[in-house]
Amino acid sequence: MTSIRIAPSILSCDFARLADECAAVIDAGADWLHIDVMDGHFVPNITIGLPVVEALRKHFPDTFLDVHVMISNPDEMAAAFVTAGADLVSFHPEATANCHRVIQKIHNAGGKASLAINPGTSLDVLEYVIEDIDMVLIMSVNPGFGGQKFIPQTLRKLRDLQAFLLRHGRPDLDVEVDGGVSAKNIAEIHQAGANVLVAGSAIFNTDNYATTIAEMRQKLR
Repeated sequence: MTSIRIAPSILSCDFARLADECAAVIDAGADWLHIDVMDGHFVPNITIGLPVVEALRKHFPDTFLDVHVMISNPDEMAAAFVTAGADLVSFHPEATANCHRVIQKIHNAGGKASLAINPGTSLDVLEYVIEDIDMVLIMSVNPGFGGQKFIPQTLRKLRDLQAFLLRHGRPDLDVEVDGGVSAKNIAEIHQAGANVLVAGSAIFNTDNYATTIAEMRQKLR
């Protein structure tokens, strides 16, 4: 498995102080910024879009922008987020009739592509695109809102995914987990197979981001 990365989800930050909040978690030791895009169609919530990604790229030119699009039209929009500044775009297979085409569009735009797997979605959707993607995002909550509790069956899914990746010759593929990750459970999530850990409220709802991220890293050791 590749290196461990902690990716604070800006969904839980103070949006009135977005740039300051992003700078604070980067200074506190975050590896990536995780950006949740919601359209009110695919999920019952609306968050941010292309202009915010463009602004973050401008202000943080050296930061890896990990964009998770919970949208009903990734065929039309996924590549646009790469053009806006995303380094990696995760999209949901349920939102498109042609996963492979969306992956191609993201790659052709110069970005990395990831498939986001909902709690109730089988890993079977990966079967014929596993050679083409750069990461798998395992959702450990149902997408749409921050602050939800981690679904424990995710650990079994992560172990099943590791076996799947081994069978398909991709044991070093990045595996991200998003939803309910905290210092209390981050170690067992990593042990089950995740190396990219998204944490929102578990970081942004604390008084000291650096202390929180350092605690997470200590647990990961």
